[in-house]
Amino acid sequence: MALNPQVTNLIIILGMMQVSKKIPFEDPQVLLGVRILYIVTNIIIAGVYLYLQNKINAKKDLTTLKYVEPAPMGSADEPKLITTTVHSYDLQQLRALWKSQLMGVGMMGVMHLYFRYTNPLLIQSIIPLKGAFEGNLVKIHLFGQPAIGDLKRPWKAAGGLMGMAGQGEPKADKKSIEQAERAGSGGVKEE
Repeated sequence: MALNPQVTNLIIILGMMQVSKKIPFEDPQVLLGVRILYIVTNIIIAGVYLYLQNKINAKKDLTTLKYVEPAPMGSADEPKLITTTVHSYDLQQLRALWKSQLMGVGMMGVMHLYFRYTNPLLIQSIIPLKGAFEGNLVKIHLFGQPAIGDLKRPWKAAGGLMGMAGQGEPKADKKSIEQAERAGSGGVKEE
C-alpha cells in the first residue's frame, strides 16, 4: 500500500525541518550550495514540463472529452458542461502546473531574498520535484501509464489542506452530462 502524497509531503517537511536545523546556513558556501540545489530542481521541473508540452503537442490527441465542471463552492451557479479535446485538456492542466510552479518560485524568492529565510529553500528543493513526478500528466506522458482508473480524464482536483478541495470533482458520467446539456449550462467547445 502506497502512502498518500500529502502524508509523504508532511513526513518530508517534518524530517527536513529537523535536518535544516543542523545545517550551518551562516556559512556562505553551504548557503550557495542550497541555493544551487533549489535552482537545479526548478530547472529539472521546467525541463520536465517542456518535455511534457512537446509530447502533448506531438500526440495531439483530438478525442472529444465532455465533462461537467462543478460550480465553485459557495456559489449559486449551475455546474457547467465543458466540451474539449484531450489535447486541449492536457495543455490546460500543464498551464496550471506552470502557474503553480512559478507562484512557488515567486513566494520562495520573496521569503528568501526579502525576509532572509533560508530553511524553506531546502524543503522547496524536494517537495515540488516530488510533486512534479507524482502528477497525472507525468504519469501518462513521461512514464507511459495508460489513462485508465485514477488517470482517466477529467482528473479530480487535488485536495487542499487536509484533503478538502475547493470544489467538487468533475463528472464525466453520461447522466451528469445529459443533465447539464438539458439545463443549457455550457457546452461551448474550449479551444
